[in-house]
Amino acid sequence: MPAHQVYDTVIVGGGHNGLVAAAYLARAGKSVLVLERLGHTGGAAVSTSPFAGVDARLSRYSYLVSLLPQKIVDDLGLRFAVRKRTVSSYTPVVRDGRPTGLLVGGGEERTRASFRRLTGSDAAHTAWEAFYGMTRRAAERIFPTLTEPLPTRAALRERLGDDTAWRVLFEEPIGVAVEERFGDDLVRGVVLTDALIGTFADAHDPSLAQNRCFLYHVIGGGTGDWDVPVGGMGAFTDALAGAARAAGAEIVTGHEATALRTDGREAEVDFRTASGEGTVTARHVLVNASPEALAALTGTTAPERAEGAQLKVNMLLTRLPRLKDTSVDPREAFAGTFHIGEGYGALAAAYAQAAAGELPTAPPSEIYCHSLTDPSILGPDLAERGYQTLTLFGLHTPARLFAGDNDKTREVLLEATLAQLDAHLAEPLADCLATDADGRPCIEAKTPLDLERELRLPGGNIFHRPLAFPYAQESAGRWGVETAHPNVLLCGAGAVRGGGVSGIPGHNAAMAVLGR
Repeated sequence: MPAHQVYDTVIVGGGHNGLVAAAYLARAGKSVLVLERLGHTGGAAVSTSPFAGVDARLSRYSYLVSLLPQKIVDDLGLRFAVRKRTVSSYTPVVRDGRPTGLLVGGGEERTRASFRRLTGSDAAHTAWEAFYGMTRRAAERIFPTLTEPLPTRAALRERLGDDTAWRVLFEEPIGVAVEERFGDDLVRGVVLTDALIGTFADAHDPSLAQNRCFLYHVIGGGTGDWDVPVGGMGAFTDALAGAARAAGAEIVTGHEATALRTDGREAEVDFRTASGEGTVTARHVLVNASPEALAALTGTTAPERAEGAQLKVNMLLTRLPRLKDTSVDPREAFAGTFHIGEGYGALAAAYAQAAAGELPTAPPSEIYCHSLTDPSILGPDLAERGYQTLTLFGLHTPARLFAGDNDKTREVLLEATLAQLDAHLAEPLADCLATDADGRPCIEAKTPLDLERELRLPGGNIFHRPLAFPYAQESAGRWGVETAHPNVLLCGAGAVRGGGVSGIPGHNAAMAVLGR
């Protein structure tokens, strides 16, 4: 049970954002209690050994880092590092009956040559450089604002200082810019994928959900780079928990918050454990959970139901598979993002099928190999024998498709997804899969419904709800974490400027409590 009855701040949920808030507040001299439902901290940012008897600790759910500000790492004195990937992406395709592909990385000349080989000229590479030059300049201006009080829309536009970038990112569907700037279907698809991670939308969706997703995928760190967490994602949340405890925060696991009552000045949080129930009182409560969970705790009207749209697959291989495109080393192809079935037309077709209530017949997905960049997640014996991990993230598979029979649909989707990968391999992926202590293949798949059951992500939505543009919204408050209750703040991914492994909502909620 908690050591005290009364705290300055109680934080509901020990995921990475809650731990960031706990560390900041405890360092500021506040008494802090973190209530975590599971038997461990970390939420979706954890490292686990999912395969029986196999010494490999995988980032089971979230797996790459881009949106984490270095400011948070420095402020909290975290012993945590990321590594750059040597290759940005590789996308295989068959052209004129010949296996080929697009490699982005390995230096500008090599990338230019790959574009030329695929498209027949330098025009696509020139357009690529201009487009991502624009997004990088936008990232340099926008990313620093994420840990500042929310700017107004007008203030953010002025800070960006680029009317073309503002129109492309904030005002018109991203499909317009993609089609205006790029002619090749494969190149168009590679650009569009950043708009569809965990987001079920068409390139021309008038809601601009795809634009918001794209924006957060290209501004991280002020560069848009996606980096590999050394030691796996759990290394980050372990460091956060250590920093919070060292500063004086109390963290209790196996404690599920069940109700929250507040008069705006003081709040009570009920919780239950395996051995009983209890209540704690605090001046502030930070909810590191979804807006739906906040509504359930307070007994208020729930927001519109969220929905996730992804398949997450973790694998361990005895070796990387050979590629049909022999011009690329598998160690390069899988080091970055390996796009599968993500041409522009293929993405549109998959979306249309899913929107009609059917599983995509050619499900799009992307893969990367953590262990190529950071072999520390493998035990010494596995690393010496050349074992590798693969993480696959599938698109356009909304939770509604799994409502009838989650287990059967997962099996069908996984088979179809791996068939898309096998089409570009010189050997079946199954021949490369390691086996666990019981002789079973080292592969696990998670649907949106699995993520909802295991992590309480609403509808399996990895962002808790649709992402919001990073400027002041109606009733968003000064920091984008405020709720209808003055002393209750939302510090999870569903806050404005939430989503991804960033710690930003945790930082911003702590700043709101401290009156910064």
